[in-house]
Order: sequence, then C-alpha cells, then structure tokens
Amino acid sequence: MAAPSIADSYNRDLIEDAYEKWQRSPDSVEPSWQAFFAGVEFAGNGIAQKFASGEPSVTGDLRLQTGVTRLVMWYRQAGHLQAHIDPLQPDPPAPHPHLRLENFGLSDADLDKTVDGSMYFGINGPVRLGDLFDALRETYCRNIGVEYVHIDDLDKRKWLARKMEPTRNRPTPDLRQKLRILMTLHWAAYFENYLHTKFVGQKRFSLEGAETLLPMLDAIVEKGPSSGVQEIVIGMAHRGRLNVLVNTLHKPFAQIFNEFEDLYLPETTKDGDGDVKYHMGFSEDVRTTDGGSVHLSISPNPSHLEIINPVVEGRVRAKQRIHGDVERTRGVPLLIHGDAAFAGQGVVAETLNLANLTGYRTGGTLHIVINNQIGFTTPPRDSRSTQYCTDLAKFIQAPIFHVNGDDPEAAVYVAQLALEFRQQFKSDVVIDMVCYRKYGHNEGDEPSFTNPVMYRQIKAKSPVPVVYTQKLIADGAIKPEEADAIDAEFRRQLDDALKGVKSGPPKPKKMAGFTGSWGGLTKEYTHTPVDTHISAAVADRIADQLTVVPEGFHWHPTVKKLAEKRRDDIRERKPLDWGTGEVLAFGSLVLDGHLVRLSGQDSRRGTFSHRHSYYFDSEDGKGYCPLDRLDPGQAPFDVFDSSLSEAAVLGFEYGYSLDDPNALVMWEAQFGDFANGAQVVIDQFITSGESKWNRASGLVMLLPHGYEGQGPEHSSARLERFLQSCAEDNMQVCNFTTPAQLFHALRRQVKRTFRKPLIVVTPKSLLRHPLAVSPVSEFTEGRFNEVLDDTVPADGVRRVVLCSGKVYYDLLAKRTELKRNDVALVRLEQFYPWPEEQLKAVLGRYRRATEWVWAQEESHNMGGWFFVEPRLRAAGVNVQFVGRDPSASPAAGSHHVHKHEQEELVTAALSKPAPYFVAAAQKKA
Repeated sequence: MAAPSIADSYNRDLIEDAYEKWQRSPDSVEPSWQAFFAGVEFAGNGIAQKFASGEPSVTGDLRLQTGVTRLVMWYRQAGHLQAHIDPLQPDPPAPHPHLRLENFGLSDADLDKTVDGSMYFGINGPVRLGDLFDALRETYCRNIGVEYVHIDDLDKRKWLARKMEPTRNRPTPDLRQKLRILMTLHWAAYFENYLHTKFVGQKRFSLEGAETLLPMLDAIVEKGPSSGVQEIVIGMAHRGRLNVLVNTLHKPFAQIFNEFEDLYLPETTKDGDGDVKYHMGFSEDVRTTDGGSVHLSISPNPSHLEIINPVVEGRVRAKQRIHGDVERTRGVPLLIHGDAAFAGQGVVAETLNLANLTGYRTGGTLHIVINNQIGFTTPPRDSRSTQYCTDLAKFIQAPIFHVNGDDPEAAVYVAQLALEFRQQFKSDVVIDMVCYRKYGHNEGDEPSFTNPVMYRQIKAKSPVPVVYTQKLIADGAIKPEEADAIDAEFRRQLDDALKGVKSGPPKPKKMAGFTGSWGGLTKEYTHTPVDTHISAAVADRIADQLTVVPEGFHWHPTVKKLAEKRRDDIRERKPLDWGTGEVLAFGSLVLDGHLVRLSGQDSRRGTFSHRHSYYFDSEDGKGYCPLDRLDPGQAPFDVFDSSLSEAAVLGFEYGYSLDDPNALVMWEAQFGDFANGAQVVIDQFITSGESKWNRASGLVMLLPHGYEGQGPEHSSARLERFLQSCAEDNMQVCNFTTPAQLFHALRRQVKRTFRKPLIVVTPKSLLRHPLAVSPVSEFTEGRFNEVLDDTVPADGVRRVVLCSGKVYYDLLAKRTELKRNDVALVRLEQFYPWPEEQLKAVLGRYRRATEWVWAQEESHNMGGWFFVEPRLRAAGVNVQFVGRDPSASPAAGSHHVHKHEQEELVTAALSKPAPYFVAAAQKKA
C-alpha cells in the first residue's frame, strides 16, 4: 500500500511540529529527528519547510523523499568507503554495504522516479533519482574520497559541499595547468632517476611512486598569492625531501650534487658538524606565473620524523607576529607526513591539539600525507588500529581528503581546495595522498623480503609521469616529442650542474644562518659581561602597576596581598624574592621593546604558586595581566597555560625562538623531570641544532629541581643529561641561588650579540626561602655572576666547598650551626660554558685551603660531579666528592629517608674526610 501523502496526512503535522521544535532547540527532539533536520538544513534550501508545507514540487511519497534525504546524507558521510583511492588496486572497490539503496528504503525500481534533489548542491528542484544517484557516486566515490560530516560547524560543511557537489569533485584544468602538472611530474621523476644512476648506492629516500606530491605543492604555491599567502614554512621527513628542495624551493642542483660528492675541505668547515643532505633546510623566494611571489622555507629535520611538526608551528606563529599577520593568512604552515608516522607518532596528536589553543594557533595547517601504504617494512594492518592513517585528525574536526596518487589532476584540485578552506576558516585540513614506494625504505633496502605481494604489484605498474603523459598524448594535448623535450632540457641542466661540481675545486661548506631577523648577531659565545641593570625608576614603575586593576575587579585576597607586598618591597627597597625578581625581569624587558613569551603547564600562576602573572576576578573568572599594561608602546607580555604536553609545546617554543631572536622565549616544565617527555626535542634541536644546521636559538628552559623529599619523580631535572651534551659552546646550563642572578641572566639572554639556549635549574622551596632574596640594589646596579664567592675571611679558610643551587642554603645553615668559619662556600651559578677565569679568580683567594670538596644533593652518578671534576682538576684543584652514593633512581621515596640523607650529606661536606658517599638508609640495612 502506498504511503499517504505528506500534504494530507497526520505525518505533515508531525514533521512540522518536530521541525519547529528542532529550530528552537535541536536537543528537544530525539536523535533520529536531529540528524534528519540537520541533513536537510545542510542543503540550505528549506527542504524541511517543503516537507512540512506539502509543496507540490515535492513528491507525495514520504518513503521516497525521506530515503533520498538519507541517501544524500550517507554519501556525504560514507562515500569515501567506495572511492577508488588506492593506485595499487586496478579496479574500484565493490559497492559498499552502507551505500546500498535498500538501506534507505529505496530500490532500483525507484531510479526513474522524480524526486526533489535540491538538498544536493548543483541540482535545483526535481530530478530523476538515478541522475542524483550518479551525481553522488561521481562526487564522492571516484578518485577522491572526502570525510567532512564529522565537522560540527555547519558553515564549513556547507562550504565544502558547495565547492564539491556542483563540479562533482571533477577537476577541469585548462591546457596550461595540464602542461604544468606534466612538467612537475617529469622533473620529479627525472631527478630521482638521475640520482639513482649517477650516485649508485647512496641514500636519497626516493619520491618515486609519490611523484604527484610535486604538482600538489606547485599548485599550492601558484594559488598562494591570490589567496593572500606570502610565506609557507614546510616541515617534512626524508621521503622526497631532496626532490622538494630542488623542484619546489629551487635549491641549486650544484649544491645537491656537492653534498652527494661530499666535496668539502675539512679546514673550511667552520659552521659546525653539519648533517646529511636529506635533513637539511633551505629557503627561497619563489615567483609564480602570475607575477606573485611566495617565500618558501623548509625546516631542517632530524630522523625523528614528525618531531618537526611543532617546530614549524612555532616558527609560523613567530613570523605572523613579527609581520603583523593578525588574520593569520599571510604565513601558512605546511606539514608533509608519512602514513605510518602520522598514525604512530604521539607528537602528531600533541601538535594537532595545539591548533585551536589561544597561545599556539597559527590559522590552520595544511597537512599532506605521503601514504605509501607501508612503514619501513610494516604494513598498515600492523601499524595502526584505524581504517585510515588520518583518522587522528578527526578529533580537531579537520576535513580529510583521500586522493588517488595516480590521478595528479585530482590531487592538484584537492590541494587548491584545501588551501581555500584553510584561508577561509583558519582551520587545519588534511590530504591523504594514497600512493606507493617504488623501492625499499632506502634505495639499498630489498622490500620484497617482507612485502612480496605489494612489490609484485608495484613492479608491474607504470609510473605516474608515464601514465599522465600517455593520457595527454591520447587527448591530443601534447605530442610525444614535446614530452621528450621536457626530459632533454631537464637532463641538460642536471648534466651541466654535475659537470661543474666535478670539474671545479672543492666548495667550502656554507650553511645559511644569521641573516634576516638574525642579521648583526653572531654564533660566537663570550663570557664578557653585558649591562643588564635597570634604573630605580623603571623598578618603581613596574611595582606601581602590580596593584592596578580594572574598575570593579574582584581580588582574591591572597593574590591581592602578594601583589601589594611585591609593590611595597620594591618601593621600600626591601629584599626581593624569586617571583619579584621575575616580575622585574619580564617587566623591564617588555619596556625595552622585547617580547616576553612564557608557556608551560600552569605557567600563569606557576606550579608552586609563586608567579601570579595573571590575576583572576573572583566573581567572573576573567583574567588580567598587569605586565601587559605597563606602557602603550611596550612589547607584548605573553604567558600561556599550555596543553598537557611537553614534546609539542617545547618544540613549538623552540620553533618560535628560531624566528624571533629579539624575544625572550621560555618554556617551563611543571617539574624538571617532565622534560623527559620532550627528550627528542632537546637532543635533536636544542643541544645540536646550531652545530647541524647553523640555526641558533635563545630559548630558555625553566626546570624546577631540588631534593626536598618529594620522591624520585619530582626531585631531579636530570642536570647530568644536559651537561653531558655540552660542547662547542652550544648552550648555557645554570643553577641560580638568588633572584638577582635569575633577573640578570634572563635580561642578558636578549642583550648580547649571540643567542644560545639557556637551561635553568629553577628552585622550589627557595621560592619562599627567607635567605634566597636579593636587595633592590642588585637589580639596579649589579650584573650576572657566573660564580658567587663567600664573604668569610679567605685567610682563615681551610676547606672550600663548591656547590650549586639549593644545597647551598642547607650547607649555609649547617655551617652556622657548627660554627665552621674555616669553611668557604663557593657557588657555581653557571656550569656551562665553563667559567674558567671567574672560577680561577675566586678560588685563588683561598691560598691556605688544604681541602677542596664538591658537594651535591644528587647521587654520585647524577648531578654535576662528573662534569666539574675533570675541569677543576685541570685547573689544579684536587677536588673530592661529597654526596649521595650512586643510584638507579634519582631520589628516595621516603621523606624520612631523604631527611636522614640530607643531614648526613651537609654535615659531611663541612666536617668529614672526603670523598664521602651518603648511602641510603635502606641500603645500609
């Protein structure tokens, strides 16, 4: 029996009532109605009203029209499951069960019926159901599969549908575009073939099988100027990197060949140790065919694949600020991933999570996944738990385009659409280019050992450039000899470059650096003091602002008391604590025109509640930052509570520091040992980036450290790990004991002629220690001291105890208790670069000393001992160790055991024969 007409049945009233309720409040109707009305509203053409009003243009068959609406919704949602996106499969997938007509109450018998198709963009009104069905399959089930219905923002879904459905996702490039695609494919393929034959056996991580990446990048660059893009920062790992450097960024062939030939004179290699050719960065202004220009840069990248992601984001954020790109349209991050890495590397998720956070957003990232369907030797079934490698991106509601890498026109179309979406909505967008890898992980690897079936398929395939060339010849777009001419001209350029490299003298190894915003800076470290003091007037100006809040602001009483105390301490020239020293450093720098940027978990308040850089209204919770209101012409003071990430946030701040050397950029760990979660960033970028890539950084890492009985997890910042990486003046490692020392160290970080990362072992209990204070005069008259001497008369000293950090105050208290005035306590405030001259001058005062001790809280195999001992002995100091015995864990778990160890340690340092090892109580037992 036929279903009753909507216009003359109870169903009309039911739908109308439900629709009115849904318009007022979507949650007021049950989920099935919510989905139905959301789908029909998606079209924007008032289909729901037509249902409710029973307009004659709509079929009276409720079953049929409801099925049509659900059919459109499901093709938008699941059409990608039936798309032919795998170039290793010659035939399209079989019809997917989710998309069968019967699932929507329809059948083949309905295909000739007329329905209202206006919920599909590009069809206005009545249409034969079969034609609508064909349109849906062409749009969502050809060589492009799209996932976008997971996006909550209706405007984004509508925008995408309006872009894709009228054209049925079918690119229509003109002849010029086709020829450009052809040329980039030929350049990509020929460059790889040339390297393969001229440099046999050398690793290059070939792009073959994924050559379509080159036309995609070219399309983005070409479209960039008309879309408002002025600069693109690229991050990618090895696969295809050399090809991108040459054919997208136009790195000279001779430079690449020089790196393959390794024609460098050792004595000319002055810029550092360098890196392998497929890790190196490069930048260039690239002209587009319409006369525009885009500055492209590819960031140097270690073998840790996706770790470059947050670095690129930080770089782009810095560039956007420097160039006043408040709309975040001129600077664009572009990340090129591998499929296994995108799914498997945790930093991908950590970086994606930054996309919409206030302190880290960059206006959307273009992601291109080179999906060669294998990770080294591991197939997808063993490397991820999801259908697609890109499923992770759904959690930030990014649209995902899956495209067959054997269809370069479709890939170019998707790349341009992705850029449009990014510029329109300032959101991330992901392109999953499904392709293959012609050789093994590198060209010396045999892939058929582990993946014989896949590599039989690959061996039987014609390369993409060949297939596309044949297509254009068949279409009459070009002649065979024109394709040959492209290869011949490209070969001539390569031959000329290689000939020049082999016939000329070895070239000096020169890496880019210290240009642009880094102009005038140098990489040479110097111990020469720099003027970092401030005037009393500046200190008072900062103090006065600390208690100025908006009218009607509701203070938290404790925070108000703290702010008033800081103001009064400065104004009345009382000793200042750690937090007040920070305030003076930050405030004076922004008044000097230096951006101050600090981020980390809970950095606004501070893990130990010492900072309170923001005041929060007790009534409405709104934040107010006093240091951002010092002067209308000041630089920004940006402090952000980060996501619960170490690797991505530290990487982001490192990237930021690369492009803004005049800013004080800081990352603060919640506890020092939390830096463990960012060890890759530390090892691959912070400690070695200047040596490998000639890229300096002034990043500051603040790592709370101190043995106070909190157990093994929150005692040690693993100082020894940083010290082990110290060489060639690559960074600074410090452990300050006074607020003034911190103040001057932070200011000198941006006042000197060079930039080096600064690792600061920061205190916990010393934040409120009554002796860990500094007089105002040390801020207005002093400077940073790499070594702090004692004040006891030198002639009476028989034992000199060298130490660093918080243990100094424990030693000082014990010395007072024991009345040992014959012991001097010398503080090493900077471990590295080693302050040889300063230390020599201080220790030279104690001519009558017969005992020299290094005392530390950390176990013998940790802390500073193995770093300072050979350096002190080289200076003629017969130093002995006092501290905890070697241990596998940084600290004891028992507070009682800790107190016992600490008491024994400080007593031994002052009065017992050295060397002295403090054994844990449980070990003694």
